[in-house]
Amino acid sequence: MKKITNDVLKEEIYYEKLENGLDVYFMPKTGFTKKYAVLATNYGSNELEFIPIGESEKIRVNEGIAHFLEHKMFEQPDGGNAFDKFSKWGASANAFTNFTMTAYLFSVTENFYDSLAHLIDYVQTPYFTDENVEKEKGIIEQEIKMYDDDPNWNVYFNCLKALYVNHPVKVDIAGSVESINKITKEELYKCYNTFYNPGNMTLFVVGDLDCDKVMDIAKKANHYDVDKLSNEIQKFYPNEPDNVNEKEIVAKFPISMPTFNIAFKDNKVGIKGNELLRKEIVTEILIDMIFKRGSRLFEDLYMKGLINDSFGGGFSSQIDYGFTIIGGDSKDPREVKKIILEHIEKYKIEGLNNQEFERIRKKKIGNLLKYFDSVDFIANNFITYNFKGINLLDYLEVLKDIKFEEVQERLNSHLKEEYCVISIVEPIEK
Repeated sequence: MKKITNDVLKEEIYYEKLENGLDVYFMPKTGFTKKYAVLATNYGSNELEFIPIGESEKIRVNEGIAHFLEHKMFEQPDGGNAFDKFSKWGASANAFTNFTMTAYLFSVTENFYDSLAHLIDYVQTPYFTDENVEKEKGIIEQEIKMYDDDPNWNVYFNCLKALYVNHPVKVDIAGSVESINKITKEELYKCYNTFYNPGNMTLFVVGDLDCDKVMDIAKKANHYDVDKLSNEIQKFYPNEPDNVNEKEIVAKFPISMPTFNIAFKDNKVGIKGNELLRKEIVTEILIDMIFKRGSRLFEDLYMKGLINDSFGGGFSSQIDYGFTIIGGDSKDPREVKKIILEHIEKYKIEGLNNQEFERIRKKKIGNLLKYFDSVDFIANNFITYNFKGINLLDYLEVLKDIKFEEVQERLNSHLKEEYCVISIVEPIEK
């Protein structure tokens, strides 16, 4: 067992790779009443082309299958539901699928070890039949239709469709009604056996718990009949050019005021580990300096009546893609985009403010230290960073080392008009 420490944060993590390849991490939090566990697979909606384990030919699966698989994992062979036992033990359980990861999690104050064994057990117990797969299609179809009627969901995915020419991040995580209706139990098992292999998964536990007992349960509860992965899963992604797909996409919904997303495509991709973390932190600081409340740009747009409190921005980043996105409601989204680009050019000419950079960096340091009092924050961020080759305990050290010049350079290289798109949802004209 390996011990990872951070003397500044005064945190430690115990790590062991089990014989079957599962990575298990435990962070003790003495005195905390809440315990939290998340078991995740490095598999999300973007994984549409791959070579299944035990096969030699590449296949392409139906869009939305990772999300579909997450739904089906709660159904048990005895006819019960995995949530039933969690409820009996007072545990709050959930699961989610995003573009790159599927995670199963729970939090509890008592009965943690029983809940942990159950979490590991049910995620290893797929039960797909022709009947229950067909039944699930109706449920997910309703979910897809619900999101199809959501203007905020549409403005976001239309923005991704504008940014990306080929990358699967432009595809809705749940897929389409057409794609999910093509899913079969055989296809589900093929995806499960490939991506839910323990060598592609991580378990993270945090709380006031006994480390040896956590590790012991993780070992005993694992009953995979697959060998430890000797090679990484072979995934395939289409070539993505630097240019954006479309500069503008407009949709119409029964809303009272237009809503928009403006995004900048990031072409500095293919990096991971602390290099990727550094890029993320630099970009987050840059976004705070330009777009957050109190900035010169925010005040200009607000005083002109072009934005309201819904205005905000963020950076989304993975190993193979990334984008800065700014959104909100506005009577004139195109004018908002025009003014944003004008301010960016001014910042490039005049330079950013070093004092503002230091203020934001120190605020981020303070927030990070505060967040380590939340087991939810620790677990979900650790698991997300882990699949990018990043250790969450390294965040503070990297943040403290960020230089003002890096933020200025990121402004010049990333926030370019040629990589900028806008997605608008407008009211239906009466």
